Amino acid sequence: MKSKIFSTTAEGTQIALFLIRVNFGLIYIMHGLPKIFGGPERWEALGGAMGNVGLGFAPTFWGFLASLAEFGGGVLLVFGLLTRPAAALMAFTMLIATLMHMTAGDPIGSVLHPLKGLVVFVALLYSGPGRWAVDNKWARQVRTG
Repeated sequence: MKSKIFSTTAEGTQIALFLIRVNFGLIYIMHGLPKIFGGPERWEALGGAMGNVGLGFAPTFWGFLASLAEFGGGVLLVFGLLTRPAAALMAFTMLIATLMHMTAGDPIGSVLHPLKGLVVFVALLYSGPGRWAVDNKWARQVRTG
């Protein structure tokens, strides 16, 4: 009998999407929590990274949005709620973080952390949340009226 856990079937893909979505969601909740509660000084420091893409104005605003994208996006991923919009915002945040670490000349480990997130969030943007997500429950309710 073939194991369902280590399967390349559609069911195995659903398990993999669930594990990736929930684990990365939890990681980014923990990563974003100190940022969201860091307050305006922390947000301003984070938002300064937008200068790397020519948006040097309103760093506190950009930093707050980045903090919210990490923390709030993580919560949404755990539940599979608004997965694609959350993944898009998180991917953009990780793109800016990757560029910031690269332009600062940080060690490769500092560059790879947001780059890993970027790749996963782009993949979730493409794949969607998988079967076990609130998004799918809502989609079924909309289809059935």
